[in-house]
Amino acid sequence: MFETNLIIEKVLEEHKGIIKGDYNTYKNHVYRVYSLCLKLDTTGLNNDKYAIAAVFHDLGIWTHHTFDYIRPSIETAADYLEKMDKPQWKSEISTMIATHHKISGYSGPYLKTVENFRRADWIDVTKGILKFGLAKGEIAEVQIQFPFRGFHKFLLNQTTNYFFKHPLRPLPMFKI
Repeated sequence: MFETNLIIEKVLEEHKGIIKGDYNTYKNHVYRVYSLCLKLDTTGLNNDKYAIAAVFHDLGIWTHHTFDYIRPSIETAADYLEKMDKPQWKSEISTMIATHHKISGYSGPYLKTVENFRRADWIDVTKGILKFGLAKGEIAEVQIQFPFRGFHKFLLNQTTNYFFKHPLRPLPMFKI
């Protein structure tokens, strides 16, 4: 079983009024991604970085009211890192957020954390179809503790709404 994370709890609480009815859905997604990162990287050395990337990676959907949320999510995370006196993490966290939808493997600076974060998000979005070396039971453990609560329906609704407003740019989160 995974324990709650103070960074995730604090940031989500600060944004609860903005996230509104999607709060529990997003919170569970954040915790699934974070927990999967911890399963992919058992060193414990990057837990705070994974928590920050997880809590901010999609937050721009609500803070900036857009499905074109990567840049706003990065900016919001960067502001947080400044406030927390961790500006040295900006580049790494920004890269984690910017590339978390990358379909092929990542190769570049911060390879371990960026690739683990990318894999964790893909494991979650595919409901464990993509496993990246994790056992089915390890993924199921995370999914049981943090149920989907309509997460995939939320993604479908957001994608559909954005497509009708921007038919020539249906998946803007893949542009970076």
